[in-house]
Parts: sequence; structure tokens; C-alpha cells
Amino acid sequence: MNGHAKLDRPRTPEYAAASPYNSKDRPVPNPKEIDGEDLKLRELGFDPDAPAPEAVQKLRELRGKPGASDLAIARALGAIADPAAAAMLAEMEAGAGGALRREVRRSIYRLRQRGIEAPAAPAPKPAPAQKVSAPKPGLSALISSIDTEGTQMVWLLKARPQGGVMRLWGLVSETLGLLGVRTSTITRRELRAEREELERRAGARLVEVDPRLADFILCEAYRNTPESRRAQVGDFLAVRTEFTAAPPPVEFAHPIYTELASELGAEPSPELLEEPELAGFRFAPEELAPYVEEMNRARESLIVVSRASQEERMLAVLDRAVGELLAGERLVRLRSRLENGGYYMLKDGRRKAAGWAAAAAVRIRDGADLKQAAFFRALIRKELATVIAESAGQREAEPHLIVTPAEAIRAEQERAARIRRQR
Repeated sequence: MNGHAKLDRPRTPEYAAASPYNSKDRPVPNPKEIDGEDLKLRELGFDPDAPAPEAVQKLRELRGKPGASDLAIARALGAIADPAAAAMLAEMEAGAGGALRREVRRSIYRLRQRGIEAPAAPAPKPAPAQKVSAPKPGLSALISSIDTEGTQMVWLLKARPQGGVMRLWGLVSETLGLLGVRTSTITRRELRAEREELERRAGARLVEVDPRLADFILCEAYRNTPESRRAQVGDFLAVRTEFTAAPPPVEFAHPIYTELASELGAEPSPELLEEPELAGFRFAPEELAPYVEEMNRARESLIVVSRASQEERMLAVLDRAVGELLAGERLVRLRSRLENGGYYMLKDGRRKAAGWAAAAAVRIRDGADLKQAAFFRALIRKELATVIAESAGQREAEPHLIVTPAEAIRAEQERAARIRRQR
């Protein structure tokens, strides 16, 4: 089934507060605090008028020191017109999120306007898969689809000798980690009834998967859970020992690469973006703003440059956006979304879409140049087009920005033809 409805989750204040779109989870700096943070850097010895190498080195020394805010350091770097400042910003971006990532991106954009480019973030290196033992007899697992907020339900099931099953129920978020776990002992009839009722309400199936994959998804989510929220989650590691004595896995050879091995070499289609598992992979407007501004300038210059030159400028901005936005932790999350979402599609009977997801995931795993793949270009193009359309007060983007997968495919064919003519 291709239902788009979200699976139900426990209606408790804990989960409501953990929503990825809850405004309480988004730190918004107070302007007065920003001024104070900048002043604190000077009190700690930073001199904005010092030679660029010295200023950058001082900011590097201040990182992690009490009173030295990373937000203030990022702002200060944006005012230093030197490649060393751009390089440090690129380092900070790799591990940044939320308000810090947005501030880093703004500073990188300010330096770019002055002709200084930040070095491209290195593609994540594939880690060797951890050797894992065969699943323990009596263990099984079910997973849900990934909803538009990036959450997924995981059931780890263990048969009881006296009848019935123990169930470890978990809800995971790709941005917030493990949202909650609970265990229960139920009969198989009760398990079937709960599953059927859940699928009926959600309009989407729970599918059977290797219990080792379900265990890895839960353990990885727990590792990504902020320390401040772990007390709300409960003692997951202790609960887990009731289901398996194996140590928590830190790596896992995802089965999507073996079960869809014949599809890995194919080109992932932009049509994959129509699947509900990918629909919710979004970017914050603040992250897209620098590229939207450049594209708007290119569009407004139509009266002084040819249409072809204008399109080339916009394609150059798109190439840079693909390389810079699909990097660091976000690229890790996209790979996980493609692997787990693609595997769900495979078990849900959508092999064609699952093959595209596997082909896209393997490109990330192997460090391929994502700018050369139509799928990744279409993903960023769609996001940019949405912001441009909304900022212009209209629902359709200008013709230069491709929104639908079919248009994206045609655009990539035209791009390839232009490249051939230039050779």
C-alpha cells in the first residue's frame, strides 16, 4: 500500500514535546544575547582588526572555552576575508545543526560574496560492516514506513516458550533519536489484532524484516538521542537485554545492498521523490536562502544576459547547492532514509522505487559525485523551487526551476545535450 497517513504514536506530553517541528526545539538567539556573545569574544582576547591568520587562529583556540559561543565564532569568521576563515567554517559545518548550522551557512555565504569559497565537505567514508551473528531463533521484527516527519515505528518480537510473545515497541526519529520504548507481553491473537487495527487506521502496512536490522535501527536511534532526553526514553539498553544478549551493534551491513544488488548500477530516478518515504526529507528555508537569493539575481538579470547564460548561471548555483547541502550529518541521514525507506518499499511490493532508493544510497556510500546524479539534483531543485514560489507569493515556480520528476528528467537530458555540444 502507498498510504501517506502517519502511523499512530502514544499521545503523551513526552512525544508531543519531541516533535521535530516543535518550536521549543529550535533555539532562536536573542539579539541582545548575540551582542553580548560577540563582546565576550573580545574580552577573551579576540581582535577583529588583527591580521587574518592571527584572528582565525585565536578563534580556533577559543572554541570550546567557557564563554566563547560557537554562534559568535561563526559570525566573526564571516567577517574575516581569508581562506583560513572559510576552511574553519567548513569544519564547523560538518558537525553543526540548528541555529549554529544556519549561522555557519550565512558566514560562508558572506565570504563567497567576497570571492572566497569554502572547501567542499568530504564525503562520508564507508565504514566496514560489523560482523554479526545469525538472528537468534524466536526473534522477529516489524517496521512501519517512514512518515513525513522522519519517524518510524519498530517492533522487536520474541516468542515465549509458554506461548505468546514479548514485544519491544520503539519509535525512532532521524533527527531526535529514540523517542520512546515500551515492552509488553501479549498473545499472538492480540498481536495480530493490534497490527491489523494499526494498519487500518494508518493506511500503511507493517512489514517483516530481519530482527538484526530492527535492533540496529533502535540502537542507532538511541545513540543519536540527546543526553537531555535519554531520561524520558527510559533504560533502553537494559530493556533490550530481555530480547538479545548480543552487544549493541555499531555497524550493520544493510540488506538492501544484497537483496537489490542487480539495481545498484542503475540511475536513481527523480520519480523516487514522489514516494511518501522521501516526501518529508526537507531543508529549512534559512539553509536554502543563500542559493535562492543567487537564483533570484540570475532571473532578474534576464534583460541584460541571454536566456542560455541565465540558465547556465542558475545551473551553477544548483551544482553548488547539491555539493554543499548534501554533506555532513544531513548526508548521513539521507543515506539512512534511502536504506531504511527503500527496504520498506521492497517489502511493501514497490521494487522499482526500492531499486532507485538502493541506487541512490550506494552512491552516497561509495562517495560518488552527487552533482552528476539526476535524483540528487532534482531533490535540491525541488526544494529551491518551493522556496522561490512561496517567496514570490505564487504556487508555481518559474520555468527555469523544475519541480515535477518528469520535468526534472527532461531538464537533465537538456543539460547533458548542452555539455555534449560544448565538447
